Amino acid sequence: MEKVVIVGSGCAGLTAAIYAARANLSPLVLEGSHPGGQLATTTLVENFPGFPEGIDGPQLVMNMHAQAEKFGARFSYSEVCGYEPADGHIRLLVDDEWIETESLIVASGASARWLGLENEEKLIGHGLTSCATCDGAFYRNVPVCVVGGGDSAAEEALFLTRFASKVYLIHRRDRLRASKIMADRVAACPSIEPIWNTVVTQYVPDEKGEMKAVQLRDLQTQQERLLPVACVFVAIGHDPNTKAFQGKLETDPDGYLLVRHLAESKHPGVFIAGDVADRVYKQAITAAGSGCAAAIEAERYLSELGK
Repeated sequence: MEKVVIVGSGCAGLTAAIYAARANLSPLVLEGSHPGGQLATTTLVENFPGFPEGIDGPQLVMNMHAQAEKFGARFSYSEVCGYEPADGHIRLLVDDEWIETESLIVASGASARWLGLENEEKLIGHGLTSCATCDGAFYRNVPVCVVGGGDSAAEEALFLTRFASKVYLIHRRDRLRASKIMADRVAACPSIEPIWNTVVTQYVPDEKGEMKAVQLRDLQTQQERLLPVACVFVAIGHDPNTKAFQGKLETDPDGYLLVRHLAESKHPGVFIAGDVADRVYKQAITAAGSGCAAAIEAERYLSELGK
């Protein structure tokens, strides 16, 4: 019987592991198939407190991992495939084996939706990203593009006007799906040029592997052209990694786990942290804060049970 199992090893999961380990709970961290989460694919992180010169995302993940391990956290590359509440504890199907734990912290994150084009994975962090707040400041005085048509795409495009020389907003329809107020703001912004009825068909990197252009196809004329851009911001949504918990833990209509207060679920002993419940901020620092809260709540829960 484990005291604490943490699902996920991004900022939320690793922060929870640090706090739980320092409380002598010897947490077991199930890292899953993508250790480090989205942070592991980020090149330079400049907005995490304490690193005035910035730090590579993978290095930040490794630092947190080492810190948690130093205090007694244990790690496994296993993936959670199922969840069952039991009498006074929790059962998890981990790979092909059921394990039991007195408390659970779900920090499994969310995965950005991508376009599915050639070389996409190689270009992430090299002129391809899903987070303007994270990476926009790297692209000052150069042209960039945003792909999408909802509120998120509109918000990303407006944010990027603070840095980029030009922001192209590429959408497959002839109008935004965004709310009227967001669509009006985009229309009123001289730095944003919408490109309607158009899709990206290819990323074009330079000889160093950095983004230099995208190939576009007009869906009405079928004509293709190159658009020089230094970065592509894909804003077509995220999918929370909640497959193992569907139908068992409460979610909103899009599958994000629901929390009460900072980290509690309605299920005794189950706590939630990070992007798996955050559809608004999606930042490393907010994930870390919620991981801290989840670990403290788990510690209090176990203490009240006399564990």
